Amino acid sequence: MKNTLIAPSVLAADFANLQRDIEMINNSEADWFHIDIMDGAFVPNISFGMPVLEAINKHAKKTIDVHLMIVKPERFIPTFAKLGADILTVHYEACTHLHRTLQAIKVEGMKAGVALNPHTSVALLEDIINDIDLVCIMSVNPGFGGQSFIENTYEKVKKLKELILKKGANTIIEIDGGVTNKNAKQLVDAGADVLVAGSYVFKAENPTQTIADLKKITTL
Repeated sequence: MKNTLIAPSVLAADFANLQRDIEMINNSEADWFHIDIMDGAFVPNISFGMPVLEAINKHAKKTIDVHLMIVKPERFIPTFAKLGADILTVHYEACTHLHRTLQAIKVEGMKAGVALNPHTSVALLEDIINDIDLVCIMSVNPGFGGQSFIENTYEKVKKLKELILKKGANTIIEIDGGVTNKNAKQLVDAGADVLVAGSYVFKAENPTQTIADLKKITTL
C-alpha cells in the first residue's frame, strides 16, 4: 500500500484566520504544509513573505514544504532555513546554476526540490536527478490558485518516474495545481508521491474531511 502525502497549500487559506487554518492542518490527516513564496517578477502575483512564514512556523507541527516562485532564489537560501523550511523548492526556470543552488540548500540542512513549469521537459533533469530530493511538477501555470488541471501532467509524471528509476535516484514526485478527488488516484498511479491541494481543500465545506478523503483515495 502506497502512503501518498497530502500537502495543503496555505496560499488558499483564509489569511484573516491563518492560525485557525494551520491548526486545522495540524489536526487533520495532512502530512505537509505547502507554502508558496511569490515575488511578482517570476510569476505575476505576490504572496506572503518572510514574516508570514515565520508566523506559520510558530504554529505548524508538520513538515514545511516551501515553494519559491522567485527570481534568483539562491539569495535567500539561509533565510528560509532559519525560518523553518524543511524542504526548499526552486524553479528550474529561475536558476542559472541549478546544481550549485541545490548544494547550497542541502548545506543549510534542508531537502532540495526543483519545480518545473508546464512547458519544461522532465528530460532536462537527467544530469542532475540524483541531486534532487523532490521534483514539483506544476499542473497549472504558476502564480494563481484555483486554475484548472493540465491533462498532459499524467504523461509528464510517468516520464519523470521512468527517469528516476533509470538513474536509481531517491527523488520523490510532487504535483502542484488543480488536484481534486477526480484526478488524485490517476496521478498516484502515474507515479506521484505528494499531492498539493489548495482551493480544493480550503474552499470545501469540511476541509478536514476533504483531506481525509484525498488520503483514502490515494492509499487504496
